[in-house]
Amino acid sequence: MAYLLRPLLFAMDAERAHALTIGALAAAGPVLWRGAPALPRLATRVAGLEFANPLGIAAGLDKDGRAIAGLFAMGVGAVEIGTLTPVPQAGNPRPRMFRLAEDRAVINRLGFNNGGLEAGLARAVKAPRLGALGVNVGANKDAVDRISDYRLGVARAAAVADYVTINISSPNTPGLRDLQHGAALRELLAACVEARGATPLFLKVAPDLEPAAIDDVAWAALDARIDALIVGNTTVSRPALRSAQANETGGLSGAPLAALARQRLADFRAATGGAVPLVAVGGIDSGAEAYARIRAGASLVQLYTGLVYEGPGLPRRMLRDLDALLARDGFSHVAEAVGQG
Repeated sequence: MAYLLRPLLFAMDAERAHALTIGALAAAGPVLWRGAPALPRLATRVAGLEFANPLGIAAGLDKDGRAIAGLFAMGVGAVEIGTLTPVPQAGNPRPRMFRLAEDRAVINRLGFNNGGLEAGLARAVKAPRLGALGVNVGANKDAVDRISDYRLGVARAAAVADYVTINISSPNTPGLRDLQHGAALRELLAACVEARGATPLFLKVAPDLEPAAIDDVAWAALDARIDALIVGNTTVSRPALRSAQANETGGLSGAPLAALARQRLADFRAATGGAVPLVAVGGIDSGAEAYARIRAGASLVQLYTGLVYEGPGLPRRMLRDLDALLARDGFSHVAEAVGQG
């Protein structure tokens, strides 16, 4: 069915197609409801949480928590909703999402468009879940004190989520990425660690960081005892692209991001010495690519743009392939393969 509908969706504006897809997942979730496939080799434990498998849905796909059940129905071990900001905001002017079909990529400059923290968390409380639910929080564009926005988001989300992610990696909110550096980063982490209580806290960082900044983030995360680093988000860099919309401003995701995302994962693995679990994001669209990221140091992997091009059957195909690759190489559990090169 997904492949039959794909030409219709691809004929639409990308953001409209996205909204219709989320609506369909929200409606079909209770009907299609089934958990992750029974693949014991893929079960893992990260940040004190049990995951049926290491595959998750990245934040940004379901910003407002409307399709949690439908996303879990795909068979993933985790779903991360958001980014949610304290006050609802419309985001940047449209058009702001562009499908680069020739490159199997997307460019977006959405700007944290969402219905607000309280509405998103209300849906999350009611949603059935067969896996770990993450809530990704951010600051409003016009916030006077962004650290206060994050503190509030973490405190509220921690009461609902299995883990909370601080997103300081979006390129579409002016000045947001400045929080990835120096004293601002340490002040932010201290405030959020205090606010999270006992709930695991993840930090999402950009793939565009320079080597010195990578070391700084790694040390700050270690000092604050952050439970995991999500590496990373969309990139403002532009590898060679063929699509007519390649010059649109915003963050690039999808297949062209894979090489950069792999390198940043390796950089953070080296910088942290493997002392902080890593979550790989960016250009992951097959079981083989997920396996490569795991062997490079990722404890978990997340999907987004790959689903645009491969459809909702992608997670289950990836899980079967990942299980077969682990068996081929003699691993009894996926955790044994993390960082094995």
